Amino acid sequence: MRYTGLIENYRDRLPVSETTKLISLGEGNTPLIRLENIPAILGKDVDIYIKYEGLNPTGSFKDRGMTMAVTKAVEAGSKAIICASTGNTSAAAAAYAARAGIKAFVLIPEGKIALGKLAQAMIHGAVIIQIKGNFDDGMRLVKEVADHAPVAIVNSINPYRLQGQKTAAFEIIEELGDAPDYHCLPVGNAGNISAHWMGYKEYFKDGKAAKTPIMVGYQAAGSAPFVKGAMIDNPETIATAIRIGHPQSWDLAHTVKEESKGWFKAISDKRILATQKLLTEKEGIFCEPASAASLAGLIHDIQHGHIPDKSKIVCTLTGHGLKDPDVAISQCNDAMININPVMSEVRDAILNNM
Repeated sequence: MRYTGLIENYRDRLPVSETTKLISLGEGNTPLIRLENIPAILGKDVDIYIKYEGLNPTGSFKDRGMTMAVTKAVEAGSKAIICASTGNTSAAAAAYAARAGIKAFVLIPEGKIALGKLAQAMIHGAVIIQIKGNFDDGMRLVKEVADHAPVAIVNSINPYRLQGQKTAAFEIIEELGDAPDYHCLPVGNAGNISAHWMGYKEYFKDGKAAKTPIMVGYQAAGSAPFVKGAMIDNPETIATAIRIGHPQSWDLAHTVKEESKGWFKAISDKRILATQKLLTEKEGIFCEPASAASLAGLIHDIQHGHIPDKSKIVCTLTGHGLKDPDVAISQCNDAMININPVMSEVRDAILNNM
């Protein structure tokens, strides 16, 4: 049977009816990849799985929430949607608006968005509004303008976003046969960790899982309000997707931490980038910098004894590496080999670099 997207797949668990017109691009059903080489490098007996959300239609987990948000916006009669974004939300909003035949308006922080994400929003035909401020300024403006213009907000304050995103937890349980012991995620606005917890609790309540995982959220050190315990006005990090100082799901995420007996931790940009490269070189999995925060934090906590041997762990990689090609290229120090188009030079280039 042809897979047609997460709403159709989990229709009985989502707020839609038989007559709801579904706005879908076939999102969800992303790979759960078991790491083979990195655990051996760490010298630890742990089972690590990667939920590779970068293989959603627009290259990030945002598609899970956006299919629901836009479906419900269209059902309510909206002709336009709006969001503030550090990049991935704008890409998803633009794509799903195009699919629905409605207009998308996106507010982005000037000079603070990866080019891969900006290109997506532009090519899908969104109206790009660049502000002289950061994501938090954009979010404030979006909430204000919704009272003055006929637009539906599709940021994670939209409850339908989290409904869509909770389905990642369903998929993980279905593949593993139960919830993992730990689930690690990068945290910016904190909607995703909150949505995963909703999904895990729902399947546990319904007897589809024997337990719920300990939820662990990792933030970039320069943008870590949950670790600091207070909002941050001017967050800074190379991981643009989590460069958020005033997370909208503040209360929800603290509830997740308490209920799951988890924690938040800050990870340096240097460690995030090193892990992005390690994952690509050792496992063949290319993620954007923010995504690598989940594995970077996990590695740190394994090495420092916070996560014990024999644990089964899932790390969410929220976005594909092609979202931010400039950062990826900047980490590659090996120069290209330039040769003449003759066999002997090709042979020498190969043999000299074996």
